[in-house]
Amino acid sequence: MELEKNYFETNRATWNQKVRVHAESDMYDMEAFKKGKSSLMSYELEALGNVSGKSMLHLQCHFGQDTLSWSRMGASCVGVDLSDEGIKLAQTLNTELGLDAKFVCCNVLDTSKHITEQFDIVFTSYGVIGWLPELKPWGRMIAERLKKGGTFFMAEFHPIVWMFDYINGKPNMKYGYMQDEVIFEEYEGTYANQDSKIISKEYGWNHGLSEVINALTQAGLHIEHLNEYHESPYNVLPNLVETKNGMFKIAANLYPLIFTIKATKP
Repeated sequence: MELEKNYFETNRATWNQKVRVHAESDMYDMEAFKKGKSSLMSYELEALGNVSGKSMLHLQCHFGQDTLSWSRMGASCVGVDLSDEGIKLAQTLNTELGLDAKFVCCNVLDTSKHITEQFDIVFTSYGVIGWLPELKPWGRMIAERLKKGGTFFMAEFHPIVWMFDYINGKPNMKYGYMQDEVIFEEYEGTYANQDSKIISKEYGWNHGLSEVINALTQAGLHIEHLNEYHESPYNVLPNLVETKNGMFKIAANLYPLIFTIKATKP
């Protein structure tokens, strides 16, 4: 447990550095966001539809752009993130934009220690579960925070994507699909600005689809669908090809880049 705590603190320090760089990046396009552009992507918008009047818990929300985009659509939102700098910026944006979202700084696995409310929707997306050493506590927490009849939705990079090391600018298959051992990476820059001089030090874990599904079903959730997609809404991997609809894919479609899961609490 002490070792895991050190892993989380290292990750928190890295994400605190990333907040400023990401907020100034073209990828997050803060100026357009403040003018009303949504940061949400087609997979989550199509899956959740009209959220007006619904309560939503957004797990691992970074600095809150997606949380605030849902808030703009009429949802009553709470965002959670490990990074205190991310939460500070999220709160500042919420005030500046005149929205009513709330933000809590905590380890996502400790969410139920800080939030007792139950929600219509629990949402998480893109680069989230790889920061967690195990998923059973994550699944239980999601079930705890959902109302009866509530919906859980996640959009995430496919586990196959995380089998590769991308640090040298091209995919190099290096890690196990269901690797138990922690993965440590240290590199210059960040996915939103590869020219940044910040040094990212990160501990992560790979989780196969069966582990994700079992964590949710063992917590009592009913899986409505599991979908896999060749196209990613983000151009954050080497040598992706842009599609006609503005998404990105591997040229030969050798493996999926994204998966989504929608589940309900009976």
